Amino acid sequence: MKYLPIDNKLFIKNRKKFTAQMKPNSLAVFNSNDIYPISADSTLPFEQHRDIFYLSGVDQEESILVLFPDCPKEKHREILFLKETNEHIAIWEGEKLTKEKAFETSGIKTVYWLQDTEKVLFEIMTQCETIYINTNEHYRSNVETETREDRFTKWLKERYPAHKVAKSNPILQRLRSVKEDIEIALIQKACDITEKGFRRILSFVKPNVWEYEIEAEFMHEFLRNRSKGFAYTPIIASGNNANVLHYIENNQQCKAGDLILFDTAAEYANYSSDLSRTIPVSGTYSDRQKAVYNAVLRVKSEATKMLTPGTIWADYHIEIGKIMTSELLDLNLIDKADVQNENPEWPAYKKYFMHGTSHHMGLDTHDYGILTEPMQANMVFTVEPGIYIPDEGFGIRLEDDVVIQKSGAPLNLMKNIPIEAEEIEDIMNS
Repeated sequence: MKYLPIDNKLFIKNRKKFTAQMKPNSLAVFNSNDIYPISADSTLPFEQHRDIFYLSGVDQEESILVLFPDCPKEKHREILFLKETNEHIAIWEGEKLTKEKAFETSGIKTVYWLQDTEKVLFEIMTQCETIYINTNEHYRSNVETETREDRFTKWLKERYPAHKVAKSNPILQRLRSVKEDIEIALIQKACDITEKGFRRILSFVKPNVWEYEIEAEFMHEFLRNRSKGFAYTPIIASGNNANVLHYIENNQQCKAGDLILFDTAAEYANYSSDLSRTIPVSGTYSDRQKAVYNAVLRVKSEATKMLTPGTIWADYHIEIGKIMTSELLDLNLIDKADVQNENPEWPAYKKYFMHGTSHHMGLDTHDYGILTEPMQANMVFTVEPGIYIPDEGFGIRLEDDVVIQKSGAPLNLMKNIPIEAEEIEDIMNS
């Protein structure tokens, strides 16, 4: 891994929080992700399943975590099953976790090789009544591929049909949404790497540069700072491309006078950052561009203040809609008649700002979190309003990542990344 070792106190604490929510005499199982094939002998780069990583720190394929806090045999209350490493694997694929290294990483003492999984599971399954299976129930989930976790769950339920079944996901949704200090520090590291990438491109962008060249500059800076790269597929959208919310082609030339909307950020140690900025190709915003830019910035500032403990996500977005409506009226993008005659299900402001303002973030860019429950301290949210005007050939989105505090304004993890229009202009023209 490129990232520095993480203190295993994080994973030990995460497991304690999870097992405290389990039913009596129950067992939970978590699997690594597959390595997905492309064709022939090619595969996609491995990405660890965030749940097993959250609970163990293991960042390796073909790994299984079992938690059985009430097991009569103490050594079987936490178990890791790992792919057995050997000299051949070390030569061809690189070193894998040894039992000793797995303990250092996770704090789990009992480590077996994968070939012992069925034998050990049979023993402990005779001692438990309920099995927790791990399903993906994120509100944005849309999975067509059968995962390693899915296959294991199918096998487990067929092999042990008399056991009661419970779900891990509701527990994890709540636990993962509230970050430990170590996690916030890792997200901050990802944000700091993102800052370096953004400052790099501010001095790089000039008229006629290509979007993919800018993407390459970001990637260069991310990799040289121990990141695997982008936390999500990067959006580098010049001109009218910014009005396509998930524009990812990044293959157009940036023209003088246009704006470039970036939604581009680094990961670090599997933790995401999530940044949006909009800059002028020529180094200077036009009066109209700056007016819209500052309107978005004001909405962002007001939205950030609302991210406090007890806030309900749906109510928060209603309030932001009111603020955005006022800004759009001032910009003459909508008028009073538009507001008076609006459809409550699709308010007038949605013509120019059609997406949400905030989402949970952490190990996933759109991280776990139950949106119907009140916000809590140490949750990490994006704040990302935008105004998109196809008729004028540009769109603007501004986004930072913030940590909700017990009291007062959220902590902005991206406070050092330039966002004021004048500061961006100064840097680009220095």
